[in-house]
Amino acid sequence: MIEEKEWFENWFDTSFYHLLYDYRNDDEAEFFMNNLIGFLNLSKGNKILDLPCGKGRHSILLHGLGYNVTGADLSANSISHAKQFEQEDLSFLIHDMRDPVNGSYDAIFNLFTSFGYFNQETTNIQVLKNFKEALRPGGHIVVDFLNLRRVEQELVPMERITKNGVKFVINKSITENFIIKDIQVITDQKSYDYVEKVQALDFEKMNYFAKSAGLEIRQAFGDYRLNPYDSETSERLILIMQ
Repeated sequence: MIEEKEWFENWFDTSFYHLLYDYRNDDEAEFFMNNLIGFLNLSKGNKILDLPCGKGRHSILLHGLGYNVTGADLSANSISHAKQFEQEDLSFLIHDMRDPVNGSYDAIFNLFTSFGYFNQETTNIQVLKNFKEALRPGGHIVVDFLNLRRVEQELVPMERITKNGVKFVINKSITENFIIKDIQVITDQKSYDYVEKVQALDFEKMNYFAKSAGLEIRQAFGDYRLNPYDSETSERLILIMQ
C-alpha cells in the first residue's frame, strides 16, 4: 500500500507554493539575520544549520555574512534549486527535521513558521530534541513562529489572489488545535487542491515543548527588529532556546 504524503510534502514541493509566497523580501530577511547574529554574538566561521531552508534564502544570506552554513529541507525541488548556490562553507541537503540531525552546530535556525506542521504535539518535542542533540555547548536554537493571538485577531476567512495568470482561492480557519489554509489553485483550466496546516501554538505551549526537550527559552522577541514579545500585539513569536 502506498503511504499517503503529509500536506507539507505535497504543497511545499510545488511551484505554486513559491509563486504564492514570492513577496518574501530579501531586505527583511537580511535585516532579521543581522539582528539575530548580533544578539547571539556569533563569531565568523561559526556553524549554522538552517532547517528547513526552503530554496536557501536565509542560508545564502548567512553565508554572505561569514558563517559556515548548512541548509536542509524535506523538499527535493527546493534543495535542487538551492544547490546551484553551493560553495565552500555553504551546502544543502534533503533532511526531515523529525529525524536526528547529523553534525554539530553553534546555532540552529527554524525560520518563518516552520514549526508545528505535525498532527501530534509529541513530534514537536522530538524535533526540538533532535536540534538539541546537534547543538554545540553554549549554542542557540532559534524558532521563528507566528503570534497566535495576532493571527486570531486578523484572520481573513477567504482571499482570492492572481499571480502570473494562476488563481489562488484561499479559505482560512482556526480550530482548537490548528490554523488551516485550504488552497485551491486554478491554472490552464485545471484545478488543484492543497492544504497548509500549522498547530495553534502560543508561548505557554512552546515553553512546554522546550522544557520537555530539555531546553530553556532564554528570550522571546515579537518581531524581526527584536522588540520584546507581547502576546496581544506582536507580529511574531521568536524564541531563543538553549
